[in-house]
Amino acid sequence: MKISRRRFVGTGLAGAAGLYVAGNAQAQQPLPDEDGYKLWLRYAPPPRNAASEYRQAVRGIIVEGASPAAQAARLELTTAIEAMLGTPPSDSRAGVIIAGTPSNSALIRGRGWQSDLAPLGKEGFLIRSTTLDGRNAIAVASEGETGVLYGAFHLLRLMQTGQSIERLNIAERPRLQLRLVNHWDNLDGSIERGYAGRSIWQWSELPGTISPRYADYARAQASIGVNGAAINNVNADARLLSPEYLEKVAALAGVWRPYGVRMYVSINVASPIRLGGLATADPLDKGVADWWKAKAEEIYKIIPDFGGFLVKANSEGQPGPKDYGRTHADGANVLADALAPHGGAVIWRAFIYDEDVDPDRAKRAYLEFTRLDGKFRPNVLVQVKNGAIDFMPREPFHPLFGAMKQTPVLAEVQATQEYLGQAKHLVYLGTMWKEFLDADTYAKGKGSTVGRVLEGAVHSYPVTGMVAVLNTGLDTNWCGHHFSQANWYAAGRLAWNHELSAERIADEWTRMTLTNDNATVEKIRGMMMTSRETYVNYTMPLGLHHLIGGDHYAPMPQNGQAPRSDWTATYYHQASAEGVGFDRSMKGDQAVAQYFPPVRDMFDSLATCPEEFLLWFHHLPWTYRLKSRQTLWDGLVEKYYSGARDAAALAAAWQSLASQIDARRHKEVAARLAIQTGDAAKWRDQILRYFQGFSKLEIKSPGA
Repeated sequence: MKISRRRFVGTGLAGAAGLYVAGNAQAQQPLPDEDGYKLWLRYAPPPRNAASEYRQAVRGIIVEGASPAAQAARLELTTAIEAMLGTPPSDSRAGVIIAGTPSNSALIRGRGWQSDLAPLGKEGFLIRSTTLDGRNAIAVASEGETGVLYGAFHLLRLMQTGQSIERLNIAERPRLQLRLVNHWDNLDGSIERGYAGRSIWQWSELPGTISPRYADYARAQASIGVNGAAINNVNADARLLSPEYLEKVAALAGVWRPYGVRMYVSINVASPIRLGGLATADPLDKGVADWWKAKAEEIYKIIPDFGGFLVKANSEGQPGPKDYGRTHADGANVLADALAPHGGAVIWRAFIYDEDVDPDRAKRAYLEFTRLDGKFRPNVLVQVKNGAIDFMPREPFHPLFGAMKQTPVLAEVQATQEYLGQAKHLVYLGTMWKEFLDADTYAKGKGSTVGRVLEGAVHSYPVTGMVAVLNTGLDTNWCGHHFSQANWYAAGRLAWNHELSAERIADEWTRMTLTNDNATVEKIRGMMMTSRETYVNYTMPLGLHHLIGGDHYAPMPQNGQAPRSDWTATYYHQASAEGVGFDRSMKGDQAVAQYFPPVRDMFDSLATCPEEFLLWFHHLPWTYRLKSRQTLWDGLVEKYYSGARDAAALAAAWQSLASQIDARRHKEVAARLAIQTGDAAKWRDQILRYFQGFSKLEIKSPGA
């Protein structure tokens, strides 16, 4: 496939060096307006001191290979450096970037780095300072051409963030094999839990019309190491597997292929009935198995690198194997057998909560899946949400992490902010995901963190991975809120390396997306790093959760009516005159027993339970004394007031940066922050008034 130079065609064009030099606090002219379309790939001019170094180091580009991936790397390096430095690089070998693999480049092969490259695999890479014909050079090398592309993006990240490229000796490899995103897009163009406009997939125009946005999307994913995407809603429409739609899916897969992004689709397990005309979808029926095998063969003929199926079954009304008295393993395995000859995977979601399993929704997935461990085919992975309820602002890690010893688990996190302000609130989730990834499961003793579980370092998993629910839309800035882009960026970076710090990721994103001015970066990074805790404080502090209604946005602690009791708020907070909280201790419903003993004991004891999870695991009287010696009631009041105050402080901090951010983006973010400030006050007032009806205690405003 030919790679066009037409990329990121939004109005905020890179290369506006004549108007402003990034990092120069003395800029005299207004910053050019940007619309956010370019995400973190603006390639704005670097700080002046760095620009001087880069011009000496980069006077030519040699990217070996003729494959689409090599073309993509060549185009990226050429376009980016031209935008950042103002002049197009030549093919001169003085101050040159060399990029290639040992198999396609004599320049790389002759450096004798094969033994260093081998452990990094086809997606890992080396970036090293070297020489060529007696002149300084930078080599980007990998065993695979996608690895070269990743290396090119990494080198450009160094330049975008103003780092020195004089003495480079970098070796990188992804810690996880599958670094995926899930979209919840529907065939009618709507997006379930989408907050950035309609679906970017124009089904009515495909396959004949290919929007430039499809390649821009894949390019952005490759820049952060994402290597696969499930394109449609997990509440899947069976029509996606019809020949008509598979042709459209294949066209998209062809656009993504040069960037190393593999296609996955969510499937409806009743497809043999709804699409194939069979009388049953029983996974143990031979006719059903044959139908899935034939469908897999059909898919791989037109998408040879197809990744596999994502499945939501027997959850929230979706059909599944339990409809026929079968297990989730039975349902997954029939699909796995169909995909295995082609190298495909089945990703089976653990988001199930049948009431007949256990009265506590938080316990059900663990009970359902641990008894099936070892019964899944080798190409089946179980996708587990970070917490046991549903993407709450704060949850303890799901007890399935570490408990599945023979079945690979993928972590599912949500970048789309369903329960965290829905792209109206600035909430940076890098801190949330680091809290989750760094949590110690103790599955094999101290140090068995969730991150190490995911990479197969605790139990030997044949496949490893992490998934983010993304839900980008047709809004010009892709994500609705400009700062929501940071969550897309952070999800990819943490899937590549879960040991990266949230602060480093925030710093990278800010410099690449907004500005390289150090003082401004420091202030924005500070806003981002505190934003999630601020949100927790004004919505659901001290372990409270699910205090919402049907739209998952506004405070509705009074919500006690829903088709299911575990869709209400009262089910979770259990407020009464005696107290508040869900008793999951060993004296309660014993949900803590699903964790390994040191963690179980920590959560079970009031003396050691972290207060951020206090009401998740314990039902306590309003007069219970916190570690601060405040009563629980006064502690809640303080959390809600501090959260609302800190939300207003975010808006004030952003307003102080009006001269440092282009007017368009500053205005658009300021408008969202104004909404957030108002909403935070509403959360504070409505929640406290509601709970006051039970506590009968005074709301003492902190500082009053």
